[in-house]
Amino acid sequence: MLESLRDAFGRPAELLIVYDDDTDSTLPVVRSMTPMPGLECRLIQNTLGRGPANALKTGFAAARGDALIVMMADRSDDLRALLPMLALFDQGYDLVSGSRYMAGGEQIGGPWLKGKLSRIAGLSLNLVGLPTHDPTNSFKLYRTSRLRELLIEGGGGFEINLEIMAKALRARWRIGEVPSRWIDRTTGSSNFKLWRWLPRYLKWYSRAAAELIRGKLRSSAQLSVRF
Repeated sequence: MLESLRDAFGRPAELLIVYDDDTDSTLPVVRSMTPMPGLECRLIQNTLGRGPANALKTGFAAARGDALIVMMADRSDDLRALLPMLALFDQGYDLVSGSRYMAGGEQIGGPWLKGKLSRIAGLSLNLVGLPTHDPTNSFKLYRTSRLRELLIEGGGGFEINLEIMAKALRARWRIGEVPSRWIDRTTGSSNFKLWRWLPRYLKWYSRAAAELIRGKLRSSAQLSVRF
């Protein structure tokens, strides 16, 4: 993963590798790597509690760059999307989603039900105005300064992605997307827990939808006044 990232990335960056405890088998691998020019690796321990949401919040707090990109360490995310994401960031976007469901995007493998629910959530929100087809994807770029303005409540699973999207809509971030391919891992097992996290997904899906509807109503009211 690190070698592929080094080859794909075109500018100096720091790599934050978040781990839960000292028994993590990731640690000796990272410590044995020779330094990579242009990429500064930092190991960051998650002390907030287990789970992907806490790992992400730990990384958010430790990041020092202006742009922050979230990736999983299983090589499922599309490294070819990194430079297009950064190009949109340079144009002033606050959040750029790697999108599996827009034209040019693709999802290969993974649980059937999880994929269907994710696709339905993304496409239905896009139909009511969300500027991305894939809000549930963790593979996103954030403007770090804007991300730190949010009070992130999630302490559980990957529903944190929908929470951030709902709050970004309320804060009127500039949101974009680039096509991205996601490939299911070939070794190991995912820690994704669909049935445990589904109620939280529904909560933030509803809030994102409500925010989009409010935005449409505000726009309609402004048009009426101008008319």
